[in-house]
Amino acid sequence: MEPAAAPGDARYGVPAAQWLRLEARRVRQPLRRAALLTALAAPAMVGQAWLLSAVLYEAVFARAPLSRLWLPWFGLLALAALRFALSIGARRSALLAAQSLAQSLRARLLRSAQRLGPYGLRREASGDLITRLVDGIDAVLGYFARYLPQVAGAALIPPILVLSVFPADWISGLVLLLTAPLIPLFMVLAGSAAARASERRYAQLTRLGASFMEALGGLVTLRQLGAARRVAQRLEGEGEEYRALTMKVLRIAFLSALVLEFFATVGIAVVAVLIGFRLMWGELTLRAGLFVLLLAPEIYSPLRSLGALRHTRMDALAAAQQLSALEDIPPAVGATAAGVARAPLAAAPEIRIERLGYAYRDRGAGLSECSFTLRAKRVTALVGATGAGKSTLLNLLLGFAAPDSGHILIDGADLATFDLAHWRAGVAWVPQQSHIFEGTVRENLQLADPGANAGALRRAAERSGLAAVLARLPKGWETQLGERGVGLSGGELQRLALARALLRESAKVWLLDEPTAHLDAEGARAVETVIRAAAATRTVLLVAHRLSAAHLADWVIVLGDGRVIEQGAPLELARSRGAYNALLEAAR
Repeated sequence: MEPAAAPGDARYGVPAAQWLRLEARRVRQPLRRAALLTALAAPAMVGQAWLLSAVLYEAVFARAPLSRLWLPWFGLLALAALRFALSIGARRSALLAAQSLAQSLRARLLRSAQRLGPYGLRREASGDLITRLVDGIDAVLGYFARYLPQVAGAALIPPILVLSVFPADWISGLVLLLTAPLIPLFMVLAGSAAARASERRYAQLTRLGASFMEALGGLVTLRQLGAARRVAQRLEGEGEEYRALTMKVLRIAFLSALVLEFFATVGIAVVAVLIGFRLMWGELTLRAGLFVLLLAPEIYSPLRSLGALRHTRMDALAAAQQLSALEDIPPAVGATAAGVARAPLAAAPEIRIERLGYAYRDRGAGLSECSFTLRAKRVTALVGATGAGKSTLLNLLLGFAAPDSGHILIDGADLATFDLAHWRAGVAWVPQQSHIFEGTVRENLQLADPGANAGALRRAAERSGLAAVLARLPKGWETQLGERGVGLSGGELQRLALARALLRESAKVWLLDEPTAHLDAEGARAVETVIRAAAATRTVLLVAHRLSAAHLADWVIVLGDGRVIEQGAPLELARSRGAYNALLEAAR
């Protein structure tokens, strides 16, 4: 398994900031709508400040009766309601945009993970992938829902308010114009330290998630070996490191917020002092001074709020680096590129393997110059010692990996030119351990053909022997199964897997990996009968790890070191005292 890419890893993925900008374009319209609503709130603030300064001046200093002030009060209430509506509208538009983007992003990243195929996914830590798809997308969600709208507010509201101050008092306007940019300037200066801390924190989170998932998956083995305590201590150490990094990010965030508050307070204080002296000197009217003092905090407020959300951007940048890397990981399967959308197989095909080669990056060659033919309407057994290349060949036939050399020809057409979805639609695969999902027996069987009717389900169950299992279950078809088939024995799970293959009646190629595993002698004979019947209209490849399963084959191919070392009818090979006979002798 390769280590997960750290933030900033240049192996793949675009820069995080660029990736976030590209994603923002997908929800450009709702974000623009949110920015427009935010900008419209600025004139409402100006109107409120002007009306409130007028009301205060008339009521306190001019001693005007309340009857003369009802219209300004009504205007204040109307503007307050307008600001509230604009704020709610802007937040709602940004939140809906972020939720829509998160949903599409999660679906897109899941498709990227699926494109990796089983081999590609083995190179990625499962905990790391889960962290990216859950915590990573949540971090990005906050960036679009809160940070970007606040950026729009900080860019639009202060300039509008400062321009509104100049007609009332140009000196105060100049002070605000010079002091307000100090806040974003400090945010830029503090940004690099915050970014590095957030990247380290997120990288530690992905490592912690990967370690936890690996420990959880191997919990039984760890308990058996007495290593559970050591792993728990290691997880505790990694959790403590994550806590320390989180506290470091929070310290930087709190320090930044303190400095931003200081600049904002000093700016407001300078304006207030200047207004006080100029009122005393008679250079400024009281109403104009009140108007400026009411607007000054509103000018700094969007900038202060933006500073408080700085850590949201840092978390999003750290997550974005990982998410973009996941999208850009090259697929492990070279044949995943869309090929020719061929018509579904109408009859059992002949499959020719020509000089096939495949090498693992960490284990060397899996297949080398491997050639043989799978003829239609017969059962071909593939046998060999562990590591001979049997599972590798199955994965190549299923399109989970692409050969390094040679060809797989389906009725003369190279599998590399097939659209894999169409090819797999004509293939039924029964692995050694078929995955069972949490759900009913019916739902697990219908995975093979969601549109299958009750009659097709019943026929598949009867032919596979699953019907006898259903008769013993408390709720029959509606019996709930746990994850990985909790509730059924190994043999019963194998019958369910075989029923899935039978349900795909259009599948003209059967790939079976030890289908009689976990079955008693009677169950194995029943399954063998099903396979023999299926071979009348299909091309069947049976991978036999136990040689006792190879006796039902019409043809046996013996692999050794990734090559075909012997092939022929099983009885002939048994008498020839060659490689197949040696395997039989070793198994006794």
